[in-house]
Amino acid sequence: MPATPAWPPKSAPRLFIPAPLAEGVAVAIDGPQAHYLSRVMRVGEGDAVILCDDQTGEWAARVASAGKRDVVLVPETLLRPREEVPDFTLCAALLKKDRFDLVLEKACELGVRHIQPVLTRRCVADKLNLDRANAILTEAAEQCARTALPRLAAPVKLDALLRGWDAPRALFFADENGGDPAATAFAAHTGPAALLVGPEGGFDADERAAIRALPEARAITLGPRILRGETAAIAATALWMGTSGDW
Repeated sequence: MPATPAWPPKSAPRLFIPAPLAEGVAVAIDGPQAHYLSRVMRVGEGDAVILCDDQTGEWAARVASAGKRDVVLVPETLLRPREEVPDFTLCAALLKKDRFDLVLEKACELGVRHIQPVLTRRCVADKLNLDRANAILTEAAEQCARTALPRLAAPVKLDALLRGWDAPRALFFADENGGDPAATAFAAHTGPAALLVGPEGGFDADERAAIRALPEARAITLGPRILRGETAAIAATALWMGTSGDW
């Protein structure tokens, strides 16, 4: 007797949608997501699709109908509730578009809860398309099977970030002039945390002094080599997750 195929299959496409999901309540998908399901993945009636709503969690849904312009899905089974990710914020200085795209993608994959882009004096870029950036985060979350989307804030100037700092939250900042070894500092800390990483040229002297003046700031070093902005953000985030996060 042949084995019953697993449902939903591992190959089922995965999408985040803005509407809250509930068992048996049909959801109509249109626009690019409908095109992806019907034209790229070629789903048909009865096929499985994994849906996430960033509220209740991850659902196995069945295709009720698949047209050229919309796809109707019916959630059937809650596979996983929305995950709890560590209270960790990545404060990353804006970089050139392709490099910051990489930071966004990998921060999502690594489990960052919040992402705060920062404008410093040596930033080459000074703008961020939030719609595009959120699309990158959503696609990364779909790829890595997250059930909670990272929260992305609008870029803020460094001085404003420091003035409005959330007092209970430790701010580890990668200082090319030196600090405590990152792994040691991370392991010694409990509670909410944030990581501040500078741009290609690093922080200038006045910025570094302002950061160090913040009571919650803790200078760390990421080793003997000078790292690119995107490398520092990704490597330090991975180290924090491996030391104090949910790995």
